[in-house]
Amino acid sequence: MRKALLLAAFCASVAQAETSIEVRPNTLLRLPTTSAQLALDRLEVGDAGTLLIPAGLDEIRVGELRLGREASIGIAPSERVFRLEARQAVLGEGSRISARGAAGNHQRPATSGRDLSLRLERAEVTGLTLDVRGGRGAPGYRGLDGADGKAGGCLWGSARRGHDGQAGGDGQSGGQGGRIRLEVPEDFPAERLQVLLQGGPGGEPGAGGQGGRAGKAKGCWLYRVAGAGGGRPGLAGQPGASGADGALELVRLTAPAEESVGALTRGAEESAE
Repeated sequence: MRKALLLAAFCASVAQAETSIEVRPNTLLRLPTTSAQLALDRLEVGDAGTLLIPAGLDEIRVGELRLGREASIGIAPSERVFRLEARQAVLGEGSRISARGAAGNHQRPATSGRDLSLRLERAEVTGLTLDVRGGRGAPGYRGLDGADGKAGGCLWGSARRGHDGQAGGDGQSGGQGGRIRLEVPEDFPAERLQVLLQGGPGGEPGAGGQGGRAGKAKGCWLYRVAGAGGGRPGLAGQPGASGADGALELVRLTAPAEESVGALTRGAEESAE
């Protein structure tokens, strides 16, 4: 009997551990990509701690969410909406949920901020920032340098000027800001919420290529061959356009359905008495 009780207690502790995640203060934890959805009893990120969520995870449902002072949840970019639902949330000063787009480079364009759907049925908020800004656009390519001019020959051919440098490439557009749907209680203090929805800035313009060097003057036996001019530098490209801003939809929740049913039941019992 004693062994059975110990086994039951051990299984209960394992089950509890599997449904709780804790990030200790000043540490970083990255969740593995095991499934698209995750259900937890409790999720806590300590002061100045960071929880990283991979792109393959689309939804987290948690009974109790706690973010300490300067704690953050970082969500990887994806075209799919990320959903976070919490029955009870305690959000410390400077806490942050970030789903920013990735900056572009010469292999891929900037990505948009990830769309978020957040539902906090009950919330104690000291301060919270939601960040879904778009990524910075990729910079433009640098223009190629012009070829150098050649010196003239002593018997024939005059010197040739350097070739002009090519123009730099234009910067690419920044990613769009994400969209947020935030469902909160009626008494949620919106003044303690900061939302960053801006589109990403455009990429820097590419620099123009340098002009080719002048064909050199050349001294010959009886005379001197004149040199030629250098090539002109290429023009810089144009900066990329900023991405479009995102949007916020704030929804105030009414009292939970079970509380309304309970109030009606209590009222009916009082009338019967």
